[in-house]
Parts: sequence; structure tokens; C-alpha cells
Amino acid sequence: MGRLPGSGPFAKVRVLPMNHQPLAVTLMPLENRREVVLSLASSAERAGYDGFFMPETWSWDITVLLGEIVARTHRITLGTGILGIWGRSPATIAMAAATLATASGGRFVLGLGASTPQLAEGLHDVPFERPLGRMRRTVTQVRALLNGERVPLSRSSDARALRLNVPPQPPVPICLAALGDDATRLAGEIADGWVPFMYPVSRLEAGVTLLREGALRGGHPDRVPAIYPSIATVVSADAATARAGAAWVVSFYISTMGAVYRDALTRFGFGKEVAAVLAANSPKHTGIVPPDAGVLLDELLVYGTPDEACRRLARWYAAGVAMPILLLPPHMKPDQIALHLDAFRPMLADPRR
Repeated sequence: MGRLPGSGPFAKVRVLPMNHQPLAVTLMPLENRREVVLSLASSAERAGYDGFFMPETWSWDITVLLGEIVARTHRITLGTGILGIWGRSPATIAMAAATLATASGGRFVLGLGASTPQLAEGLHDVPFERPLGRMRRTVTQVRALLNGERVPLSRSSDARALRLNVPPQPPVPICLAALGDDATRLAGEIADGWVPFMYPVSRLEAGVTLLREGALRGGHPDRVPAIYPSIATVVSADAATARAGAAWVVSFYISTMGAVYRDALTRFGFGKEVAAVLAANSPKHTGIVPPDAGVLLDELLVYGTPDEACRRLARWYAAGVAMPILLLPPHMKPDQIALHLDAFRPMLADPRR
């Protein structure tokens, strides 16, 4: 028998059969229908999914939503995927994590990320400065507070450092989102898991090398974070419809979400493909990925008919992924959501276990 996933940060979750492929689900941040978010978490648990993660962007407070989901579920691992480090202090993050970990009976995973300059500055009115330093400080302080220790202050030299007035928590897994080399090394150094997004599957081996470099720097070369990629997923009974939906997602992130993803993909060697997508979506987003950039779909997404989507997902497992997090499209109808969840049932455990 094995555990989810392996001996990593989610090891206390239920025992699973050896042939089970750990799998989680999330929603694209454009989905802001609160009841859809809540019902998807419950549906995913009933279907046998192992995790449900929610990103926080410019919509709902996901820590509050996850609190509602805790009350509606009993087994599934729940997490922030991801929570930006600019909108809350480390102490506020630690308080939310302690609350959710306790309320869920240890089912909570804290996913953190540097997010984007637009969200930090355009929503939270906080300068996007030294994100790696901010991430290191946040993780250090959050971990100390969850362990029942006094917060290691870094800016208030004259203040008396406090601890949380709650019992120390069992270890809460902390996963970091990262695309750049330095950020990925930092994940290897200080995190339990790595959550890349829009990261080509063929480049994961290089990402693992960076994680190992960070683990060595952190003094734990034998403890390398497991990989939990967030993978945009589009499933349809019709292959052409699924391909069109996948193209919409890729073109959206490349052409409308600032320079973060297009710059990263260019560094990964897909500069020509990125340029082709930008040209096809200028002056406004058309949802098109031209044929000469089609490789991006297979590198970044799981898509197709249910059988095709399962075959594409298998490639990520073969690349060493511990648990994919399927990012579902926004604005779907109930039957479309059901189709996406049902498509991967062959990879799921019996939820009654």
C-alpha cells in the first residue's frame, strides 16, 4: 500500500492502492461564482479526487471560502493554490493556516506565491519589490508561528516578538509556486512542495535540478520538494472543441496576463511560439493559438476527449509529478463540470476507501 503522495507533505492523508494516481482539481481564477466553487469541492471529494486547491487573485477571500469547504467535506485535502504574499502579513497567513488546519483535521496545505506586479500594486497597493526576499521571510515567520514559536522579527527591532495564542500545529505543508530559476531554487531550499504553472512538461527535469540545488543549499539534499503542477485542463466529447478551449487558455495567459508567462516560456525555449501567439492575439485577445505554436498546447495543458486527456495527463506522471492539480476553465455549465471530473475517474481511487 502507498500514501498520497509518497512520503511527502500529504503523507497523513488516507492510504491508497498502489495503482492509484494522486490527482487534485482547482478552478481558473476567472470563475467567481461562489456556489460553483463550493459545489466543485464537494463533487471532487465524492468522485475520489485527492485534493482541492483554490487560487486567490482579485475575487473572493479564499481562506474564508476554504473554511466553508472544510465544513462541507470530510476527506479531501484542501489548500490555497496559491495565496499571494503581498495582501497579508506572515502573521495573518499563519493565523489562517492554523485555523484551517485545525478545522479540517489536518487536511490543509498552504500554497504561497509571489503572484504578479499587477496584483500586488494594482490591487493591494504594495510595491512589488524583492519578491524572493519577501517569500523567504514569509515562510520563515509562518513556520515559526505555526510551531508555537515567537515570530522572528526582521523589521521591528524594538518590539517584543509574539507567538500565536493557539496550540502549536502539526506540520502544515507549505508549497511554493515558482517559474524562474532563483524562485525554483528557493522552493527547493525552504518548501515542502513545488507548484509550477504554465511550466512545460518537457522542462520539468530541469526544474528538478534547480530544486535539488536549493535542497543542497538548505542542507537537506535528500529532501527535495515534490512536484504538484497546476495544469490547465480542457475536456470535451469533441476533440476540436477541446483544442479550441485549450488554445483560448494558453492565449489568455500569454497575451493578457502581463509578461510573467510569456517571458518564462521564452526562457524555456519557446520564443517563436510565444511570438506567434502574441501576433494572433493582437490588438485584442482572440483565443487563437496558430498551428506553428501548437506545441505549447501539448507542453502546457491536459486537453482533448476524455481518453485523449487521460493519455496527456499520463505524460505528467511519467515526468515525475507527484500530484497534478487540474485547473478547470471558468464559466462552465454543470454538465461540462461533470464531464471534466468524470474524464479522469480511471485514475482515481474508490472514494469509499
